[in-house]
Amino acid sequence: MGYIPRNWHKAHKDSLSLGDRAADSMRNGMGSWGFVFFFVAFLTGWAILNTVATIHHWDKYPFILLNLFLSMLAALQGAILLIAAKRMDGISAAMAEHDYETNVAAKEEIERLMDINERQLKLLETLLDEHKLTRKITHHE
Repeated sequence: MGYIPRNWHKAHKDSLSLGDRAADSMRNGMGSWGFVFFFVAFLTGWAILNTVATIHHWDKYPFILLNLFLSMLAALQGAILLIAAKRMDGISAAMAEHDYETNVAAKEEIERLMDINERQLKLLETLLDEHKLTRKITHHE
């Protein structure tokens, strides 16, 4: 009963740096359907405004400026996703350590309970033997 569970997730979340929180937030945003739909709408809008609109086309087909922005975005996304993946490796290792500690504590508790159970069985056997002996003595008298 000496084991006191701790809230690993809360302790971990409290220890995150601003950069870690930013990487997680960006990973969660970029890895969502909302981001995909927004990006498709943005690209479609860019293409429409630079091909069919009657306004000034700042990036005419083949959209060189858009390609530059997409290349820069891909480079940043790659770095951010690597940072987030590295953090996830650290989280997985910490969770595995926590699971191990929990398993060790559970094993100790189970062993303690098994010892108690074994002592109880021995006491019951002793009581049963004494009861049989008492019945035997009272039947012979």
